[in-house]
Amino acid sequence: MDIVQLIVIGALGAMAAMLTNKGIAVFNDGLRPIMPEYHHDGTISKQELAATSFAISFGLVVGFGIPISIGASILLIHSVLLMTDIIGTWTPSTRIGLIIAGVLGALWGVGLTLGLQFIVDIFELLPVNFLDDLGMIGNPIVVAFSVFPAVAVAYQHGFKRGAITGGLSVLVLFLVREFGTFTLPGGASLTLSAEGMTLLVGMAFMVFFAIKVKGDETTDNQDLVSIFSERVKMIKKNTILLSLTGGLVAAATSLTLIAGDPISLSLMEGGQFGEAALAAFARGIGFIPLVFSTAIVTGVYSPAGATFVFTVGILLQGNPIVAFLLGALVMFLEITLLRGAATGLDKFPGVREMGDHIRTAMSRVLEVALLVGGALASEQIAPGIGFFWVIGVYLLNKTAKKPLVDMAVGPVAAIALGIIVNILYVLSLWTPAG
Repeated sequence: MDIVQLIVIGALGAMAAMLTNKGIAVFNDGLRPIMPEYHHDGTISKQELAATSFAISFGLVVGFGIPISIGASILLIHSVLLMTDIIGTWTPSTRIGLIIAGVLGALWGVGLTLGLQFIVDIFELLPVNFLDDLGMIGNPIVVAFSVFPAVAVAYQHGFKRGAITGGLSVLVLFLVREFGTFTLPGGASLTLSAEGMTLLVGMAFMVFFAIKVKGDETTDNQDLVSIFSERVKMIKKNTILLSLTGGLVAAATSLTLIAGDPISLSLMEGGQFGEAALAAFARGIGFIPLVFSTAIVTGVYSPAGATFVFTVGILLQGNPIVAFLLGALVMFLEITLLRGAATGLDKFPGVREMGDHIRTAMSRVLEVALLVGGALASEQIAPGIGFFWVIGVYLLNKTAKKPLVDMAVGPVAAIALGIIVNILYVLSLWTPAG
């Protein structure tokens, strides 16, 4: 861990917390619509805002962001920016409160980064080191992610078109795996990524079906832009600050400190940066309608924008300065195009609606992939018990008063089983297989 990495992650934490404190940007999509009720309308108190932020974010930090980060040794951005949402809403809305938010945000970013490495080091000292086994959590994600366009098509256009997209995607996956290696002049070889090509084909069908849906000339987003033009101006007034934050996100991603989602995180961990960039780009497309629409309505943006800044960082691995500049430019362009993009989406309502289905499909694929990955990791940790353990935890979690989100169950269950196995080993009640 070098000083540049700590400076970048500290600056990102500080900026994100201060933007939340001022009501300029929050990462949690569920918190964004609530921010104006305090900062502009005055219909809720600071205490109510802080309590709401904690209630909807903290569980995701400890139950989703951090467990997945431990398994890959890269921070899932949720573990950073959801906490800065909490910090920003809990600190006073004064100049001193703004400074406190910045300091606490920086300390959280740096502390989490160092703490994650500390946790990794602790794992290595355990009598039964299950850190390598946890790496299996992400194994199903890479290939499973290739099916998400077919699932999105099925959600939006029905089973038949979804099945066609899925069938052709499977065919491409098979063909590229079997015949995707070519010998170039001079003896060098080129191997196409089967998952990447499958994803491209699926996305092509997804977009093709979406643009065929026609809409009327007068549309909802145009009305939104007209009604909430003042709140669009509020976002544009903070373009520089938001652009700097977007640049920091891209720089941190370039340094392999953070990832925007579990899919690209797993791909980055495996050195598949091209596929990771493609996954991050697809996710960005899915988030355009959500981020832009909530921004227009609330006047509050996201510190990561529509998440395209992650794509920039992935493509510019090891070049944090260039990533910072291009990430800031991407965020600047997003905000500049906010009004036009909102109205333009309505010319192709199928594309606008596609965003919702992309996010739903990604979530469903991740839930299954992480559950399967957690089961594989658990079975590796405790052969003959792992599958029983994860399936049991998953089903019992459904009955809890405050259940973990489905995506977190697999990773959390695997980590818990690893800790239990170590305790049993110390008590001489467990002997590792092999």
